[in-house]
Amino acid sequence: MYFKILRQKQTEKMPPDVRGDLFSAYLREALQNAHHEGKTGVFGMKINEVEALVGITKKNIRFYEEKGLLSPGRNSENGYRDYGADEVAMLRRVKLLRKLGVPIEEIRRMREGAQTVGDGLRRHLVTLERERRNLDEAVRLCALLQDREIPLAELDAESVLQEIEALERAGTTFHDQRKWDVRTRYVAPVAIAAGFVLLLAALIGLIVWSALTDPGNMPPLLLVVAVVAVPGLLIVGILYALVLRVREIGKGEMDDAKRY
Repeated sequence: MYFKILRQKQTEKMPPDVRGDLFSAYLREALQNAHHEGKTGVFGMKINEVEALVGITKKNIRFYEEKGLLSPGRNSENGYRDYGADEVAMLRRVKLLRKLGVPIEEIRRMREGAQTVGDGLRRHLVTLERERRNLDEAVRLCALLQDREIPLAELDAESVLQEIEALERAGTTFHDQRKWDVRTRYVAPVAIAAGFVLLLAALIGLIVWSALTDPGNMPPLLLVVAVVAVPGLLIVGILYALVLRVREIGKGEMDDAKRY
């Protein structure tokens, strides 16, 4: 009954005390059912139940498992993962720390006992303070520029860039959109190359399949090899061109951007 309530309502919009009461009631109901059915040990919830209960998507739950933050048991009857109260509590802790921006690696170290919550949060506070100083400087410079009601052609960028470079030498980090722009240039050549490679690989597979399914009418082996070699050489050429393009983007264009 309580899981139906959790599933029908959006738990994220519930007050924390209401979610907590529903969670406790759900645990009690599940334990009672397990007792009546003669089962022992910690009861199991399916991943969709945990998703509704905690407010973390199934995709993220599996991701946390891959990163070593969660270790659910396996149902011996069907092989499905079973999540108990410990896993739910851990997911709530992970959810809290991730909302605060704590890195996955720090959370993993906390879970393994390599550090306390205080140790991890002290390091994270140092990072947050540094990011806040960087953001404060960016806000200050943006506020300085917003008062200049002039066309872009009349903007004297040299003086501001000199100030930014001085701040960077002192340790301030500014958001660099150029690096993101350069990364996005990888997408088109990789996608196009992957498409052509898949098509040519399918053509090779079709040729080989046709030859093997009808060995009696198969043309001479050398002819088959020659026909297969053509798309094969094209694949090699495409991959070579892709490597050259990636090197061009990664070296020349990025180096030029760094000289700005």
